[in-house]
Amino acid sequence: MSGAPVSAGAIERDWRTPLELTVLGAIWGCSFLFMRVAVPSFGPYALVEVRLLLGALVLLPFLWQARAQFPARRWLWLVPIGLINSAIPFVLFAWAAQRAPAAIGAICNAMTVLFAALIAFLFFGEKIGMRRAIALLVGFGGVVVLATAKVSGLSIGAAVIAGSLAALLYGLGVNLVKRHMTGLPPAASAGATLGSAALLMLPMALTHWPDAPIPAVSWACAIALGVVCTGFAFLMFYRLIARIGPARASTVTYLVPMFGALFAWLFLGEPVTWAMVVAGALILGSVAASQKR
Repeated sequence: MSGAPVSAGAIERDWRTPLELTVLGAIWGCSFLFMRVAVPSFGPYALVEVRLLLGALVLLPFLWQARAQFPARRWLWLVPIGLINSAIPFVLFAWAAQRAPAAIGAICNAMTVLFAALIAFLFFGEKIGMRRAIALLVGFGGVVVLATAKVSGLSIGAAVIAGSLAALLYGLGVNLVKRHMTGLPPAASAGATLGSAALLMLPMALTHWPDAPIPAVSWACAIALGVVCTGFAFLMFYRLIARIGPARASTVTYLVPMFGALFAWLFLGEPVTWAMVVAGALILGSVAASQKR
C-alpha cells in the first residue's frame, strides 16, 4: 500500500509458510492414524522402537556433521530428555491408540502448549498471567469432557489419561530443551535425543517383540511413522522455527487434531462424536488464548 516494491523472497515466504504448516499438521495428524493401524500387530514397545530408530537414522547425518558440539557432558542431559520427550510419550500415545480412536490422541496432544506453560510456572519461575491461568482451566475442562465421553459405547477415559500424560511429558521436555540444549543445532539435537531414546527402549522392544508375523500394512505404517512423521517432520518443524520463530511455528498445534480426526474418519471409519468436537474446541480455544499476546 505504501508503493514500496515487495521482494520475490517475501512473496515466496508468504505462500510457503502456511503451506508448510499445513503439510506438517497433516503429517503429524497421520501419525495417530499410523499408530492406530500398526500398534495391534506390534504392541506399543516394538512400534515405538521402530519409530525412534528410523527417525534417528533420518537425522543421523546432521548429528554426525555437528558431532564436535556434542561432548560427553552434553549427553548427561540429552539421554534423559530423549526419554522424557520421545520414548515415554510415544509409548503412552501408542498404548492409547490400542484403546481409543486416533482422534483422541491427536486432541490430547494439543495440551502440550498448556502443560509447557504450567511447568514453566511451577518449576522454573516463569510468570503465567491471568489469561493463561484461565486458558489452562478451560483446557483441562476439555480433557474432562473427553475422558468422561464414550465412543461406540466404550469408555475412553484410560486412553485420554495416557494421552494427557504424554502431553505433560512433552511440556516438561519443551522446558528442558529450552534450558539445556540452547545453542545446539536443532536437527542434530533431535537426532541425538531420538537415538538415545531408541537405545533406552531397545530392551523393552526385544522382550515384547510380537511372536506372530507382522502384516505388511502394519510394517508400512510403522515405517511411515518413523521416517515421515518423526524424522522428516522434525526437519520441517526446525526449518519453520528457523524461518518464522517458535511462536508462529507452534500454530501447527491447531492443525494436528483436525487432521487426526479427519484421517481416522476417512480411512478407518472412526466416528467423530459431539464430545470430541466440544473437547477439541475447549482445548484448542484455550491453546489459542494462551498464545495470544
